[in-house]
Amino acid sequence: MSVLKKLAGETASYGISTILGRSLNFLLVFIHTAAFLPEDLGINVKLYSYVAVANILYTYGMETAFFRFAAEDKTRYYNLIQTALLVTSTIFSGVLILFSSSIITNLGYPHRELDLICLAVLIWIDSITAIPFARLRLEKATKKFVAAKIINILINVGLNIFFLLGLKKISEGDYLTFLQPIAQTLYVPSIGAGYIIIANLLANMSYIWLLRKEIFDYKFEFEWPLFKELLVYAYPIMIMGLAGMVNQVFDRILLEQFLPENFYPGRTSRQALGIYGNAYKLSIFMALSTQAFRYAAEPFFLSKNKDKNSTETLAEATKWFTIVCIFIWLGVCLNLDWLKKLFLRKAIYQEGITVVPLLLLANLFLGVYYNISVWFKLNNKTYFGTIITFIGLAVTVILNIVLIPKLGYMGCAWAFLISCFTMTVLCYYWGQKYYPVPYRIKSAVGYIVSAGALIYFTLSIPIANLWISIPYHALLLVLYTIGVIVVERKTVLPQKWQKRFKLS
Repeated sequence: MSVLKKLAGETASYGISTILGRSLNFLLVFIHTAAFLPEDLGINVKLYSYVAVANILYTYGMETAFFRFAAEDKTRYYNLIQTALLVTSTIFSGVLILFSSSIITNLGYPHRELDLICLAVLIWIDSITAIPFARLRLEKATKKFVAAKIINILINVGLNIFFLLGLKKISEGDYLTFLQPIAQTLYVPSIGAGYIIIANLLANMSYIWLLRKEIFDYKFEFEWPLFKELLVYAYPIMIMGLAGMVNQVFDRILLEQFLPENFYPGRTSRQALGIYGNAYKLSIFMALSTQAFRYAAEPFFLSKNKDKNSTETLAEATKWFTIVCIFIWLGVCLNLDWLKKLFLRKAIYQEGITVVPLLLLANLFLGVYYNISVWFKLNNKTYFGTIITFIGLAVTVILNIVLIPKLGYMGCAWAFLISCFTMTVLCYYWGQKYYPVPYRIKSAVGYIVSAGALIYFTLSIPIANLWISIPYHALLLVLYTIGVIVVERKTVLPQKWQKRFKLS
């Protein structure tokens, strides 16, 4: 249990920056949905979907490769990988900037070249800081990692407030009218939701200063034979990551194209994309635990592959990870009645709230998949990850094409859920053949089914009065917590309590 507690401690440390950062970032949904209509934010939703895919291409699996080979010669591999990413990222972003006008026009958003240029620089910064962040994780420099992430988020939130609640509102004469002439000079209405991207870029620039020691503490070196070995190891991970990311964002890429005209009366396909994209953000709560756990777990388990108790530790860690995710799923779904009003400021955005329970469950399965996928990284069988991810991608593409015309954005949610579930099942099946782990399958299924039933019946009986619904839903969550404690009593209760109640 001491090893598990260490992992939990590292997860909690990364979780501080992840949870605080994502929570502050989530407040931006409140600002964005109040400042812009769905058709404006719909453009950002699609552009950021492409950015998520580009981030995988820019780093091409080198983070995982660094974790895998750093034990042999950390400095040598750090120099090599950082040099490679600096060169390739500069070339990629240079091409995007050079052809920004034609690219953005072909995407269907003419006159938004500034958005693409800003995003090209933003991705470049993400790429050249990826390995420095990986180095901090490897060296257990958690405080610096956390500080950099939190400072970045605070700057981003602050700039969003400045641009959208400050300059925009003042220039429109909502308040402080004596400053309106100055605000109208500084704020350009035609940029619109592009200010969200500008704020994101300016915040990411802070990484260059905050990580200056790690970024510049290397020699510009390149060894093709050694780099070729890294590529052989990393390219399946890149393909897997690329397919996995496309799997996550493909619904937002396809929705606008495959949604029939007037499917939602009075709503255009771009409006539907904006509604779905911002309702999707309510499922971000599940990504908090997944990302925090991955930050700690990946270097942790890759360095413990020869530990004789590693499989038992992985099984126990996965069980508790699943339980935590189920509580997030329950907590959000049981409080959707007030969360939607708090964060989705315009009523039009609240139309898409029905997708949230499915998206949360999908992200739960995706988190479990990431946890149990450690087996093919430890065994150097990363091609299994490629196979699994491409199967998941195929399921996503086919189901989106079939379901969007019939179910609208609910079809997107169902497609993503079925895809994530399929990937998890396949990863477990093959993993048990090559790296058997005693996962607690029965308890996981029991928790998911019971939580799903509770969510279904609760949402089937809506309570309009928040003074009644909030305490009622809180009570249900407490009762479920008590049920989990009873089931896991031998693990969670102190020894003296177990002896008193004769549980040991």
